[in-house]
Parts: sequence; C-alpha cells; structure tokens
Amino acid sequence: MEFIKKRANHAPIEDNVFCVVKLAQEAIQKYGKDQVVDATIGSLYDEDGKLAAFDTVFQIFDAIPKETKARYAGSFTGNESFLKQVYEWVRQNSSLNLPHSAIATPGGSGAVSMVMDNCLDEGQAVVVPEISWESYELMAREDLLEYRTYQVFEGDHFNLASFKQVCRQVMQEQKKLLVIINDPCHNPTGYSMTDAEWSEVIAFLNDCAKEGPVILLNDVAYMDYAFDLEQSRKYLNHFNDISDNLLVVVAFSCSKTMTAYGMRCGAALVLSSSQKNVDDVTMLFEKTARSTWSNVNNAAMETFTTLTTEKKEQFLQEKAKYIRLLQERSQVFLQEAQACGLPIYPFKEGFFLTVKVPQAYVAPYHEALMKENIFAVQVPHGIRVAICSLSVDKCKGLARRMKDVYDRCVK
Repeated sequence: MEFIKKRANHAPIEDNVFCVVKLAQEAIQKYGKDQVVDATIGSLYDEDGKLAAFDTVFQIFDAIPKETKARYAGSFTGNESFLKQVYEWVRQNSSLNLPHSAIATPGGSGAVSMVMDNCLDEGQAVVVPEISWESYELMAREDLLEYRTYQVFEGDHFNLASFKQVCRQVMQEQKKLLVIINDPCHNPTGYSMTDAEWSEVIAFLNDCAKEGPVILLNDVAYMDYAFDLEQSRKYLNHFNDISDNLLVVVAFSCSKTMTAYGMRCGAALVLSSSQKNVDDVTMLFEKTARSTWSNVNNAAMETFTTLTTEKKEQFLQEKAKYIRLLQERSQVFLQEAQACGLPIYPFKEGFFLTVKVPQAYVAPYHEALMKENIFAVQVPHGIRVAICSLSVDKCKGLARRMKDVYDRCVK
C-alpha cells in the first residue's frame, strides 16, 4: 500500500487475550456462567465475579471536582506532585537512592513502548523473556526492532545462564543492550526473582556495560500484588550498584495498582548513577510524551497521589484482602496441580500462573480445553491461568480437569 511507510509492519494484529475473552463470553451466554471457567481476564475480580473497583480509589476519584477531571495535567510530563509521589511509592521499603526522573505515561505499557522507541535504532535487537506479555513483541516490531528471547527458567529458578548467553550475543553484535525483566510477579508465570538472582543480574549487566551502553527495563506492572509487600521492593537496592554505562528504567502501572485499568495511568522512572544520563534520556522521553499522547489523565494522577499519601493505610488494608484472595486461589490450584501431576512453571505470587506445555502441543491443548469450556490464554510454552479473575470455588477442581485434558493432548 502506498498510503503507509515502506518499512511498516504489515502483519495483522492478533491479540490472544481479547480473542479468547470473546470466546469465553460467548460460551457463558450459551451454557451459563456456572458451566464455564473464564480464566482469561488479567484484571482483579472479587468472589462474586465482579471487577474489583476499590472503594478507597473511587471515593477519592468521585470527590474530585469535575473541572479538575476535565482539566489538562499540569505538564505533558505529568503533575509535579504525582511525579514525586510515584517515585517514592515505587522505592518504598528499599534504600534506592540514585539520580532519577519520572515521566507520566498512559499505563505501564506507555513506559515500555517509550523505552523501545527511544533506546534502540531500527534493526537492533531487544532482549525479552521467552515466556512474556505478547505486546512486548508487537511494540518491538512496530519500532522495526529485532526480537531475541532468553529462557526464563532452569528448573525451579531463573535461568541466569540463558539470560547471560543471549545478552552477550546481542552485545557482541550491536555493542548496545536493551533487556526487559518483568519482575516481581512475572506475567504470565507468577515468578519473582530472588535477591541473589537480582544481585547476579546487576553484576553481569555492569560487566556488559564495559563493552557498550546497557538499558535495563524493569516492568513492575504487578508489583503491588506481591504476597509479601514489605519485601517486594528490596531488590531495588541492587540498582544502587549500577555503573555509569548502565541505565535502568522502571515501568510502573498506577492503573493496575489501583485496579482502575481504564484510567490509563503509569510512569517511567529513569535511574542512573549519572545525573547527566538521567537528564539526556529524560529529554527524549519528554518529547515522546508530548508528540505521542500529549497528556496523561489528570484525575487519575490526582487520585493516585491522594490514595498513596492521605489514604495510604486505608488503601493498603483494602488491597490486602484481595492479596489474601490471590494467595488462597493460587494455593487451591497449586496443591491440586501437584497432587494430580499437572506441570506448572515456578509460581510465587501475583495475578497469573502458567501450565507448562511443550510448544508443539500448546495450540491443540488450548483448543481441547475450550471444548471443555475452560478458557485460558496461550503463551509461549504454556497456558496462562488468570487466578486474579477466578473465584476460589472456580479454582477447585480446575487443575484436575486441566490435567485430564493434558493427558489426552500432550504426548
């Protein structure tokens, strides 16, 4: 087509999540809600099947004057109070202390996209977990980037050997490295790296940075649903050890933290041991913000700021109830999976867990599950189960049913 740029990505978009969500909804209409397991939705639901819209969040949002809701933000980079508070919120319970900046983004996805757009040139490769959120690849392709993956697991722990091998190869080829780590509460497996694993990752990336610039993009979308919130940020302490040639960008999702997904609010936190590096990168990010989305939801930023300062304790108490639900749901599923032998990738916490499936059998296994009115999401080498949207009762018996289908499909 002559209407678009010659190097455009012409492949049609295929979003596995939304396609399967639609199929699940159609099955519910046909067979009834009680006969269908809808484990597709990556949003937090209560035990009655209603989206968890926190009272603490919407009491603040509803009290905001309509003129404030209608108003532009104080700057295209975000409201000053928001930018200060989002950094403090992310670093809480850690000793993170680096030169930094923050840019408001439309959700955490805006931060991820902005990094890919600015940090690599056309044809260069971004390094991404093999099992991951599918939009990473879409974003990379839209920026005409290559896409390299590292294996996430070796047994029951993070695969440092694969991570290092792929990073070394990419650094050797292009003398620059952009690598994504989605942690804690990895989507889709629910794994969180150990302190020792993070220590080794940072030491390794510092070593890579001797050969060229390294950018670590830490996607923390589900951070606030870690089961041990007191410990969930401790790994950030290792960022204090980064070299001048290693830049960290933390992609944070306020809308996920607040379970207000449609508000589309997040932030990119730029961290470096060098203030000049922070300033240089921030200037480019600011231009991207202005030229792409121009402004982030003013009321969402105001809500997040008030929520995490004046109403922090009430918010944490309300959120804690749902974290306990996630723990109960995951425990029910995992205990049953272990009892019946359904293979699961290492899970620690978060919204999702993933059934381990050889890649050749993922599609037929997925199709067979849907014929049994079990709707989940295909990911590389597995099937993602969204325990965030399943009631405890729906979790009971599910692993056993999935194992029965697994035994028929996977040889």
